[in-house]
Amino acid sequence: MAKAVAGKKKGTDKKEVKIDSILITQPRPETEKSPYFDLAKKFNVKVDFHPFIRVEGLSGKEFRKQKVDINEYTALVLTSRSAVDHFFRICEELKVKVSQDMKYFCITEAVALYLQKFILYRKRKVFFSADGSTAGLLEIIGKHKNNEKFILPSADSGKNDIAQYMIKHSVQYAEAALYRTVSNDISSVMTNPYDVIVFFSPYSIQTLLEFDPKFKQNGTFIGAFGPTTSKAAEDNGLRLDIKAPAPNAPSMVSALDVFLSAAKK
Repeated sequence: MAKAVAGKKKGTDKKEVKIDSILITQPRPETEKSPYFDLAKKFNVKVDFHPFIRVEGLSGKEFRKQKVDINEYTALVLTSRSAVDHFFRICEELKVKVSQDMKYFCITEAVALYLQKFILYRKRKVFFSADGSTAGLLEIIGKHKNNEKFILPSADSGKNDIAQYMIKHSVQYAEAALYRTVSNDISSVMTNPYDVIVFFSPYSIQTLLEFDPKFKQNGTFIGAFGPTTSKAAEDNGLRLDIKAPAPNAPSMVSALDVFLSAAKK
């Protein structure tokens, strides 16, 4: 575990922090060129990977029950690579040909570029949030809200800030559940204490609390990527020590770099 709490409380001196281990609640990268491995070498820390959740696609039959005709819509809102994968999977399964005029509104540039697996990227109208935030995405959607009919692919449960925006501003849209999020078994990693645990989804935090409803953070540092994940951590009483994206840390790797550099001082 961490030897001391990072940061400085008012009226106290900053204590030395020694970070030895980090748990990333995502699958291990497929390539050894991942920046996480560079980070581990740079700071001599152990970085482990274990996905707290997995995504299961809904079947075409389940999708049909929602009575969403994809061809009636002119724009697609994509908040993750999973949303991209499952949207085009459903289209292929139902033999739906996506119009070349479809517009794509993405939460990050990385999600936007991921579309290249499925579309001729340069010949399509693709937009993305400059800072990777939901607010940034909603700002772009707002500029087009009177001219488009949006499909919002989503999981089959959970609060959706974008859907709330659509309702509030009377935007024409359909929320289409394409996949469900399922908790993984995390007992193998939670038996060993980690100095830092990094979350990328509110569902991962839910998995942690399902596994241990009485989870005590104590000296463990918590990292969260994205505003909804950060909010979920704080709403569940966790102290959030590492946030991304941020002005000085657009990615979680860069946020960890900043955190670990400060911890060494």
